[in-house]
Amino acid sequence: MFAPDTHPSNEALDALITKYPETSGCLFQVYNDILYAQSWTDVNVVDLGLVLDFPRGAVKGRRDAGTLVYVVPCALTEFLTYAWLQNAFRALENPSEIYLGISADDSSIVYYKLSAGIVKPPV
Repeated sequence: MFAPDTHPSNEALDALITKYPETSGCLFQVYNDILYAQSWTDVNVVDLGLVLDFPRGAVKGRRDAGTLVYVVPCALTEFLTYAWLQNAFRALENPSEIYLGISADDSSIVYYKLSAGIVKPPV
C-alpha cells in the first residue's frame, strides 16, 4: 500500500499537500514526473496561495539547465476559466510563459505551454 509520508518527495511536498488537499494529487504527480522522469534541475514547489487567493502549489525548475520554468498542476476534470489562468500568471509574478501540467486519473500527464499575451508560434 502506498504511504505518501514514506515517499522520497514527501519532504518537499508535505506542507502544500496538507495545505491544499483538493489539488494534492495533481501536485504530487507533476512534481514527481518533472523531478524523476523529465530530470529537470533546481526543482522546487511554490505556494501560489501566498500571493493571491489561488489555493494550490506549483512547480518551478530548469529544463536542460536552461531558464526557469513554472508548471501549474491541475486535474483533467477541473474547470479552468480565463480568470483562473490570469490568477496563475499573477501568482507567479507574471512570467512570460507557464505550463499547465494536466493530470488524469490514470496518472498520465500532458503539459500545455501558455504565453502571456499574443505570441507568434515558431515557424
